[in-house]
Amino acid sequence: MSKIYVGNLPFSATEDSVRALFAQHGTVDSVALINDRETGRPRGFGFVEMPRADAARAIQSLNGQDMDGRPLKINEAQDKPRGGGGGGGGGPRRW
Repeated sequence: MSKIYVGNLPFSATEDSVRALFAQHGTVDSVALINDRETGRPRGFGFVEMPRADAARAIQSLNGQDMDGRPLKINEAQDKPRGGGGGGGGGPRRW
């Protein structure tokens, strides 16, 4: 199973439209479009999961393809590093 990053999506894209696009290249196991936590609006990217061979074909065929006037950026998703990030911690700084 491969997870594919799909970037530069038009804000009009739906899970169904992304699924239909990728289904032309094989079996689509899941589609997740990412929305802004605060506003609920689309952030313009998402993820598709497909079997490895289908994913390779989809990436090759769809990277740079136009969707509603926007060239898609498609590649294999990278695992997000865990921990160690972010700010916060402690109270006000005293210099």
